[in-house]
Amino acid sequence: MFATSTPQDLPCFTVALCDYPSLPDNERQRAEARYARTLARQLGGEPQVAHALRTIESLEDAPPEEITEEVKAIYHRWMKAARAAAEAGMQGLGGEDGCYFEVRPQSD
Repeated sequence: MFATSTPQDLPCFTVALCDYPSLPDNERQRAEARYARTLARQLGGEPQVAHALRTIESLEDAPPEEITEEVKAIYHRWMKAARAAAEAGMQGLGGEDGCYFEVRPQSD
């Protein structure tokens, strides 16, 4: 698992490559780091990744009529960033059916 941090060394989010059992640990860590860097770059920084992730997680319980245009925009930026990050993370690995990157915000 790869954990990011702000300049103050407070973790913002973690990335874990899941369901790729044959991948050596050092390759897994590099893939997770590539994913995290690309995600942060696409969204404007590590704190923005954590904010976007928390916003998206809040959508699970939100009624459709309460989803604002701002939240929709965050969701679309997240999806675009996650696709770019997955491509960067899997670069050179060849892929494994069913593998994915899991991103979680760090606890406050």
